Amino acid sequence: MSQLAQEIISAIRKVVPYEDTFVPLHEPSFQGNEWKYVKETIDSTFVSSVGKYVDRFEKDLAEFTGVKRAVAVVNGTAALHVALTLVGVKKNDEVFIPSLTFIATANAVSYCQATPHFVDSEESTLGVDPYKLKSYLKEIAIVKNDECFNKQTGRRIKAIIPMHTFGHPVDMDQLIEVCQQYHIDLIEDAAESLGSYYKGQHTGSFGKISAMSFNGNKIMTTGGGGAILTNDERLADMAKHITTTAKVPHKWEYVHDQVGFNYRMPNINAALGCAQLEKVPDFLNKKRSLAHKYSEVFKGVPGVTFKQETDYSQSNYWLNALVLDEANEGIRDEILNLSNSSNLMTRPVWMLMNHLPMFRNCPSMDISCAESLEKRIINIPSSSELGDK
Repeated sequence: MSQLAQEIISAIRKVVPYEDTFVPLHEPSFQGNEWKYVKETIDSTFVSSVGKYVDRFEKDLAEFTGVKRAVAVVNGTAALHVALTLVGVKKNDEVFIPSLTFIATANAVSYCQATPHFVDSEESTLGVDPYKLKSYLKEIAIVKNDECFNKQTGRRIKAIIPMHTFGHPVDMDQLIEVCQQYHIDLIEDAAESLGSYYKGQHTGSFGKISAMSFNGNKIMTTGGGGAILTNDERLADMAKHITTTAKVPHKWEYVHDQVGFNYRMPNINAALGCAQLEKVPDFLNKKRSLAHKYSEVFKGVPGVTFKQETDYSQSNYWLNALVLDEANEGIRDEILNLSNSSNLMTRPVWMLMNHLPMFRNCPSMDISCAESLEKRIINIPSSSELGDK
């Protein structure tokens, strides 16, 4: 057993000292009005897609994130699918996505019969590297009639989906500049970044349209669930319409004016979301406290770095991450085995999207940084309540 692996476990134990108890990677916390609001939906019998909590959750979420409109949906993947649809991504288009992301980002592009085009990440944010992307576009892109095309494939490059990895905001100013120069629509994947800010502005409020997730392992949860965020009222109205089966309002008639999706968030889930959203400021304080504790203990462990927010951003620290030095990447699995056998749940970052069989033939720029990060990132226990003990 390597000395570094032992030192890492010892450092985690200084923050999470419960050796006889299994410590999950991230678990939800229910200490507010969750039962009160959920019980109210049950008592009212309005547990499905009709009820006051859906409207309230959309309003509260928009206010919290600083956008004009939020549309609640069944999960974050559905939110991404609708976002791509609404900006006009079509069959055979290309959409830039980071190779270092969760599968939902690539799946949503595939639902539109478009092609994921993989781009590299930068170590400082773990997200899209806008400088490297700009250089790449100079080589492979051409703008015609205010649209971007890939000179190598002939396909239109319609959009890009930056993902705020583990809650750490992407360098949005530089990315927005690239998108404007090449006429590429910006769709933020803010699934992991509720409560994260880039230069004081909440993530998910920069793109033409954005997606959030409230899965059970997120910073707050609706059980399952997601949301579409936008400052465009027209897009918001369209999102609400097509996610509710494109049904034309009527007292009794079932008339649908286009192909829609049954992506509605049930009222009972929205009730849970309203209660959880009330607690998000408390969750954020606890998670920042936990991140600070980890940061302090890992200062004394050479060969590994605790991932911290950049000086221009504020992370929600959804999942805390260790980044091994390149010289130590070979012991990643040893650390994972040792920690998990010691009642500490840890995990590696996702396998890169272009390493998966269904995406191996998709276009890709040089992703050497993402390939390095894939071998070196380890997520460690991150539940908000750990920051309160």
